[in-house]
Amino acid sequence: MKQANLYRILGLTLAIPFAFTASAQQQAVSLQLKPDATDGSYSISAPGISVPILRATAAAKVNGKWLHAADYPKHFVSTKIANGELGAGRLVTIQYTGRTDAPDLLLSLRTYDASPFGDMQLTAHNTTGHAIEVQDLRVLESEQGKEGGLKGDLITLGGSASADRVLNDSFSEDRPAMQLHDLSDAKANVHRAVGVQLLYNQQSKQSWFIGALTSNKFLSVLRLHMAPAGVMNAYEVDSTGTTELLIENSLHRSSEKDRVELSLSVPQGGELSSERMLFGVSTDYHGQLETYAHLIRDIHHALVTAPTPIGWWSWTAYYFGLDQGTALTNAQWLSQHLKPLGYDFFHIDEGYQFARGEYATPDASLFPEGMGSLEHKVINEGLTPGIWTAPFEVSERSWVYTHHPEWLVHNAQGEPIHIGFVTNSLDHLYALDTTHLGAQAYLHSTYSKLTREWGLRYIKLDFMEDSAIEGFYHVPQTTALEAQRIGIQTIRDAVGPNVLLDKDGCELLNPVGLVDTGRISQDTGHTFSSSKDAATGIAARYYMNRNYFLADPDAFSVSTQTVDDQHWHGGTKQLTLDEAKISIVLSAVSGGLYEIGDDLPTLGEAPDRLALVENRDLLDMARLGRASVPLDLMTYDPLDLQPSIFELQQTRHQSIVTVFNWSEISRSHSLTRAALGLDPKANYTVSEVLTTPSDSTSLSASLDVKQPAHSVRVFKIINTDIPAEAPMVNATVAPSGKTGEPMSFSAVAKDAGNPILNCSWSFGDGITVAGVKTTHSYTHAGSYTVGLRCSGFAPQPDVQTFTVKTTGSVATKFVPARQRRFEEEAEPKQ
Repeated sequence: MKQANLYRILGLTLAIPFAFTASAQQQAVSLQLKPDATDGSYSISAPGISVPILRATAAAKVNGKWLHAADYPKHFVSTKIANGELGAGRLVTIQYTGRTDAPDLLLSLRTYDASPFGDMQLTAHNTTGHAIEVQDLRVLESEQGKEGGLKGDLITLGGSASADRVLNDSFSEDRPAMQLHDLSDAKANVHRAVGVQLLYNQQSKQSWFIGALTSNKFLSVLRLHMAPAGVMNAYEVDSTGTTELLIENSLHRSSEKDRVELSLSVPQGGELSSERMLFGVSTDYHGQLETYAHLIRDIHHALVTAPTPIGWWSWTAYYFGLDQGTALTNAQWLSQHLKPLGYDFFHIDEGYQFARGEYATPDASLFPEGMGSLEHKVINEGLTPGIWTAPFEVSERSWVYTHHPEWLVHNAQGEPIHIGFVTNSLDHLYALDTTHLGAQAYLHSTYSKLTREWGLRYIKLDFMEDSAIEGFYHVPQTTALEAQRIGIQTIRDAVGPNVLLDKDGCELLNPVGLVDTGRISQDTGHTFSSSKDAATGIAARYYMNRNYFLADPDAFSVSTQTVDDQHWHGGTKQLTLDEAKISIVLSAVSGGLYEIGDDLPTLGEAPDRLALVENRDLLDMARLGRASVPLDLMTYDPLDLQPSIFELQQTRHQSIVTVFNWSEISRSHSLTRAALGLDPKANYTVSEVLTTPSDSTSLSASLDVKQPAHSVRVFKIINTDIPAEAPMVNATVAPSGKTGEPMSFSAVAKDAGNPILNCSWSFGDGITVAGVKTTHSYTHAGSYTVGLRCSGFAPQPDVQTFTVKTTGSVATKFVPARQRRFEEEAEPKQ
């Protein structure tokens, strides 16, 4: 029970989701930080490693030139007690000073007394007599042969560097594609990460973790440079702009004048600080990732409590070809065949709109009756409607581009910055300037219409990484990430708190606290390779689920459908049944959104494929909403190619173990009880989730798994020494209320180790409603018996009854003085 142990060790009182993992317990030891005033460097050491793990300094790029520690004649060190998010700690400040022509740099380094973590931040204080321009704040710099650098490996984890494996997170969920690498396998001789980097030594089991805690202004870019011989020769952690990343993406084909370098003015006497970074050293890399994730959730007030959306989306079924008729047919099929199982979200993806940037205007060639009419038909089918948008991209065909070019982000010449094309060099794209009040009003009006007139309750926000460009905004000194948050906040204000917003195509940390769900993987599709490519992101970002947001693993495809004209993730060859199993199980493993990506009538023609969608155990994994832990995230066998073994502890009574084979050969694994975190003396049974009939057998000392190429096996492990019990429920029910006024009802599991999957309320007046939280109004006074029925993983539910009394009556007289005019939330003034 690593997660629970970790938080007890750290003395935290975070409301963490119940979870079990099988890795070793986090060591409760503090890091040692030793500053050196002679050169302004510092070293970080940890118990169990005989030499410093890292020695580094700080730097800044000011007025176009780099200022390093050696460029300052004086270095001062001060120390004080300073508590932080992880409790009591010690704060060391290293001041780089002594120049009249350059700002002082103040590097703050905190270590914690009772946990193997610390945090760091760099501040430039303008002590010159004039304004300065800052392009980059480097909170960590280490280089072979220079001040602060170590002889040997720059990062020493107690084992040979050849045994190091690196997790580099990316700019967005798929820019670039998420991959895990051995240290020697560095693209262009550099391991570059955005936001999070984890270095794990397979010999010592020690890991170095560093991750951005904030995203106030800058992108956090981490670069571990490698010499051709596979030796680390430089390490940098920068707070900087987005241009370096976008030159490889939306600015790839743009002119040099559109590639604007971030430069922020700091007045005389002013300050500018980097993003704050968490760092740690431990023998439990899962614990590092999970501790970091919970800090992100609390610092940014993440929106993580919504029930898991389960339903259908159009993209991988139709791509740009969905029309009014096929949409309605799929909505009717979903409602009639799968809605009783909980598939009630109906998500229309790109293709419905006339142009990017004009989402309230449908394409009449595909939707001649408009979208409002269709969405209300979807609602009448008992479904929750959703839609795709790319909120900050503006097509050359859109109304904004034609009528308001001043609402676009410009370069130094005053020209709109070009950010690529919709597809195949068709339809030029530009970026909306969200700091312009006119653009804000347009966003507010658009998204208000989508929700208030069309009735949408789920909206995807896509391609936000491509539009997160540095440039000349209407409000000067605005960074790309600041502008992005202004835009998302404008949308949130327009739609209100009860509409789910999904981050798709976006830097991972920046939208936390504003969106409900977020993509964590590459696009999927009707191919085995697309599932395989998506799986690494789902594994490496498992800790984000219900900490950053609800994870969005993209849709699963299981039918025999083929897509002949979409080469990038379509399929001209039918998925095998084993490959279909991989696709749907991957979604279940994520613990996040659970969406079908097939044409539904085609799915219905294949009973064995439809049975996967109807599989109760997979649906329960989705409803539970917890990510399975990738046990071999950093230790996977090279023959497995990537992480393959996942565990989900659902209750103390049962768990799910999932084993994928991503390779082209047959594979075998022997998973010991210790590796799975199971009691060595307890009695367990094992059954296969995807096998019919699923016979149970006794678990011996290990779970032995053999499987062919391109396959997955899912095992349910039950501890027969622990009885299956209904969830114990704490219900909040007001004993009395007034007739006609809404009363609130809520249920929560008393024990996170025995969760609720479904609840229904019967109010004693003929009305029954599903959900753990709801409201109800009674139409006349009386005494009512309210029934609550909550089910979990046990066969029997928890059933409770309550008495509610209402008094008074619904007023029927006309009273003008009582009336209030309804007003929509005000739009930003232009």
